[in-house]
Amino acid sequence: MRAFIKQHRFMFLCLGILWIKTFIVSMVTFELAVNQALEAFIFIVNPLAFLLIVFSLGLLMKPSWQRPYYVILTIALSALLYANAVYYREFSDIITLPMLVMSGNMGDLSTSIFELIRLYDIIFFIDCFILLYLMVKRPKQLTVERAPLKRSKAKYGIIVSIVAVILVAGQTYSPEQPVHSFDRDYLIRSLGIYNFYFYDAYLQLATNSQTAFAERDDLTAIKEHLERFQVEPNQDLTGVAEGKNIVYISLESVEEFVIDKEINGQEVTPFLNELKRSSFYFSNIYDQAGQGKTSDTEFMMANSLYPLGRGAVFHTNAATNQLMPFQSELQELGYFTTSFHANTDTFYNRNEVYPNLGYDSWHDTESFTISDENSVGWGMKDIPFFEQSMDYIKELPQPFYASFLTLTNHFPYELDPEDYFMDPPETDSDIVNRYFPAVRYTDEAVKVLFDEMKEAGLYEDTVFVLYGDHYGIAASHYDQLEQVLGYEIDDYEALKLDTVPLFIHIPGMEEEAEISDTVGGLVDVMPTMLNLLGMSRDEHVMFGHDLLAEERDDFVVLRNGNIVTNELVYTREFCYRDSDKQELPLDRCFDIAERGTAELNYSDEIIYGDLLRFFRGDEG
Repeated sequence: MRAFIKQHRFMFLCLGILWIKTFIVSMVTFELAVNQALEAFIFIVNPLAFLLIVFSLGLLMKPSWQRPYYVILTIALSALLYANAVYYREFSDIITLPMLVMSGNMGDLSTSIFELIRLYDIIFFIDCFILLYLMVKRPKQLTVERAPLKRSKAKYGIIVSIVAVILVAGQTYSPEQPVHSFDRDYLIRSLGIYNFYFYDAYLQLATNSQTAFAERDDLTAIKEHLERFQVEPNQDLTGVAEGKNIVYISLESVEEFVIDKEINGQEVTPFLNELKRSSFYFSNIYDQAGQGKTSDTEFMMANSLYPLGRGAVFHTNAATNQLMPFQSELQELGYFTTSFHANTDTFYNRNEVYPNLGYDSWHDTESFTISDENSVGWGMKDIPFFEQSMDYIKELPQPFYASFLTLTNHFPYELDPEDYFMDPPETDSDIVNRYFPAVRYTDEAVKVLFDEMKEAGLYEDTVFVLYGDHYGIAASHYDQLEQVLGYEIDDYEALKLDTVPLFIHIPGMEEEAEISDTVGGLVDVMPTMLNLLGMSRDEHVMFGHDLLAEERDDFVVLRNGNIVTNELVYTREFCYRDSDKQELPLDRCFDIAERGTAELNYSDEIIYGDLLRFFRGDEG
């Protein structure tokens, strides 16, 4: 072994540096929790198996090619590590292969990406510069030597043996908690970040072929599962909103903790606080979006199906699958359906998805007068967005369904000085400091929309659904967020914090309206609205349930597999009793974990297999 290393010092130098860097980045940047000795060993050595294989390929090359090969390989894998580290800072997730399809959105994402880059990131590539220098200088001590397969069987035997031991060790480890393909934290710990992409490629191939092999019988187990947990909607509220116009407002990145929050005596959401008292308001609605963020929420709201665990369903299946969306059902009842979003309609493939969701029309940047004065951050400010949208709303045939996607409160939460309606908090995080004034601006914009609806004579005959589309403050800023919220954000509180506000405002029903703490998600909005509009749920396959049902089963599963009920909280690593935050043995949460896994897997099967084409007897 010593002779082997002596003959190939440059290869082992590059490999060793990259192995150490991979371990440090995985531990520090990805904040992975490694709880057992064997798990720790597997986590440390798993990257080595991949690195040994790809670096050993260089041994077959001429010595003059080996140095460039090792350096290029080091730079490429360092870039992969860095891309994931930057992405993880805001999204607490790993880049998956389906996300490469979303690369067309990079221009729109540039503001967010530049905000995430740090000056100290140069550290990620210092070793690459050193290795480039050594590649050019070629010091004699850093030997390279060709190792033909026939004359170097012992060397390759050593490599194969080490890789085999690592792989066997990985297979012998069995975690205590249930393991799922959508639990990427576990996959990174058990496979290593490089091997993860081989697994992700396997998933990509498997899911891409699922439609071709899907059969009608695949729906049977799904229907049985849904019937098992079916809940009767609230009969007292059936049809109370029948025939009314419908307005959906997506509150970009607005989390539930901002509602009724005051900072230095100033309300963050004064209008929404007032609206809450006259609406059906739900305070325990969890963020179920996946990597598609806002588009995932749109998909959930339209279909009562979960988004995919990898990539954005708007980019993969939503444009081509046969669906049973809420908007199409409204069209059959004579509704005109439209959407407003001051971004390009190609962003997240909306120009192809919206017709399949049942939109008669949609309004993107082409429909608005956008200038530097009325834009900030991601695009058009919310107040002029609503004001200009009203010109179209007033001309719509009634009844209509209109959805609005706001933009101003999008990471990195930039505002012009004249748009501050409150003073920011003072923490060590610019993101946290900017977030609350940006939410306050969106709150003011919603007030403008309501005022304009009243002035146009449309308010009284319209149902308003307002919802936070996904989280706003990433876990990387929780230390600073604690200063604003006034309490420590541990694992339990982090999950409980992952909630978004949901308002259903029906003018004329202020007396009947109530504040509810039922546990649910945005997947529950469609069945809730179907009941309020007096529409049947029989023609739909939905994983959600009426949020206002009297016998509702409080249960929500997040896209990463975390689960909350009215009794238990399951975070993949821990099981808690919700009433007192008492940590319980993991097996106490296994029943809800199995139900959550089934829900996500069944929904994925429907999407990947395009199973809804079989629901009404249409096999085409």
